[in-house]
Amino acid sequence: EIVSKECGKEISEGKADVTEAWHMVEWAAGNARHPHGDVVPSEVASKDAYMRRKPRGVVGCITPWNFPVAIPFWHMAIALVEGNTVIWKPAEQTPWCGQIVAEMMDEAGIPDGVFNMIQGFGDAGAAITDDERVDTVLFTGSAEVGHEIAGKVGSEPGKLAACEMGGKNGIVITEEADLDIAVHSAIMSSFKTTGQRCVSSERLIVHTDVYDEFKARFVDIAEEIAVGDPLEEETFMGPAIEADHVEKIRKHNDLARKEGAEVLVDRFELENEEIPDDHEEGHWVGPFVYEIEYDTDLRCLKEECFGPHVALLEYDGDVERALEIHNDTPYGLAGAIISEDYRQINHFRDHAELGLAYANLPCIGAEVQLPFGGVKKSGNGYPSAREAIEAVTERTAWTMNNSTEIEMAQGLSADIVTREE
Repeated sequence: EIVSKECGKEISEGKADVTEAWHMVEWAAGNARHPHGDVVPSEVASKDAYMRRKPRGVVGCITPWNFPVAIPFWHMAIALVEGNTVIWKPAEQTPWCGQIVAEMMDEAGIPDGVFNMIQGFGDAGAAITDDERVDTVLFTGSAEVGHEIAGKVGSEPGKLAACEMGGKNGIVITEEADLDIAVHSAIMSSFKTTGQRCVSSERLIVHTDVYDEFKARFVDIAEEIAVGDPLEEETFMGPAIEADHVEKIRKHNDLARKEGAEVLVDRFELENEEIPDDHEEGHWVGPFVYEIEYDTDLRCLKEECFGPHVALLEYDGDVERALEIHNDTPYGLAGAIISEDYRQINHFRDHAELGLAYANLPCIGAEVQLPFGGVKKSGNGYPSAREAIEAVTERTAWTMNNSTEIEMAQGLSADIVTREE
């Protein structure tokens, strides 16, 4: 309930946020009992060789408001289990969730100084990234901030910045699509969390053979999506996070119009009867859907809105053409293909420039045991599961001689030659 109250996600998403957090704790704790070092046989019979891991040291975690419980545990559960200390800055929009997580850590008996939290704005995050004692920074958030952190921290020898950022995600709906699955997946991908997910879809790339039917069905549902009190189970979309973000969504909608969009659904300003009683001052916004002819120079198809702002793009030809459009973005986080043709699905799998790819599913959602992260402007793919272990540990290649003699690899002579008198 606190997740839904503080960041506006409808209640099933609030529950899922917390469930994902304890799933990650469960995975991290169980995974810690698995061996992660690799035995690497030496080419010299008398030697043993293997790779072992050790903690990097102090890990700074900077997390976003849209998953105020789950994402912190993506970072912190693994960092702590692998032997690091953590200093965490939760998003300034969700300090209540941050305080509760900190209290839970204290109640669980985490030793003083092993887990640390600092509340604040950008200056608090900068205090973490600028501190020479912080060896690693795990960041999830906007591309602008993430690129600044990556440039600052990553440029220092011995330091690592693992950043997961935004996306301009697309769903390819081919002529072989099951339209029931296509419409369902697109609605989920575009409007869950009021479009405020880094994996939300803002581009629907639809084959001309099914375009008209898909458009009609998608628009009909977008017109009726239930926006309302996030604590009510019949709500599909809650409010946006804050007034500044509502204004950002407005600017993206205006940009699409300016660039020639044909607006199909405009519920940016909701009807009075849609807004819950006594919440008229809330940050309410509804779906905005438009169609536009694809052009590589359109900003509205390249810049992330992070809201319920969706473009319909019609394409003709084969799946290769769809992938040209799909990949024409500086981001590479998540995407999906809807098709009953396995060849089309496999082509998407092999050629989509993504870190998270789905077939016949929404392009939102992640299971904790799978890596989560993107490519290109979306990040370097470290923030969850096994890949987070790579970020918070260092590897040492260890070789031990079991013989009383020294024998070198590659045939290198171990003889010591001295000058003759």
